[in-house]
Amino acid sequence: MTDAAYRESDATPGKPPGVAVERLVEVVALLRRHCPWTAALDHANLLQYLVEETYELYEVVDDVARTDEPDDELLEDLRGELGDVLFQVVLHAQLRAEAGSFGLAEVAEGLTAKLVRRNPHVFSPEGVLRSARPASVDDIVATWQAVKERETPARTSPFDGIPHHLPALAFAAKTLQRAGEERGGEAPPDDDEAEVGRQLLALTRRALSAGVDPERALRRATLDYQRHAAGDPEATA
Repeated sequence: MTDAAYRESDATPGKPPGVAVERLVEVVALLRRHCPWTAALDHANLLQYLVEETYELYEVVDDVARTDEPDDELLEDLRGELGDVLFQVVLHAQLRAEAGSFGLAEVAEGLTAKLVRRNPHVFSPEGVLRSARPASVDDIVATWQAVKERETPARTSPFDGIPHHLPALAFAAKTLQRAGEERGGEAPPDDDEAEVGRQLLALTRRALSAGVDPERALRRATLDYQRHAAGDPEATA
């Protein structure tokens, strides 16, 4: 990729990340060599921390999103939680580097290439910034999906690639989105969101009163929906 692809990078606020990220990778590598606790970690026992840190970041991002002018303390919390999730990414990449597979540089290169490839309305195939702009958000989404389908030809169902370990509600929402059962891109009014939240809470209360695990019930219903949509005659709608 040529330097022309980064002509607008100087306008990005904040310090250049290069040196800081290189130091982070160095520190993680040193911890792996000199800290017995960190040295004992592997992909499997890191999973619990990845889930925990991701939910903590989710909570802070939601707090920021719901605040018109987040204060310094909240922004500091956001910065810290972003760092905790970044640590997980760097550590998993370090494990693969030690195994001789790839490192953080390859992860970043792969992500950059995918973003360029899936956003042809912004970048040329060489990664150079285009001057033209897309006609609509719908065009962008359609192009993204088309490129993604070309990248993963083995996926024959719209539900392929949805992680089954997602929380049941997120699993159901992603399934319905893939099935095209969603409203447009605009966020719902606050009163609509609050009412839906109350309804979900009431349904959860109903499930608990009936002795039903709401997480398991929704997960099973979503899997049935996927099978029904795929044409399984034994699946319930």
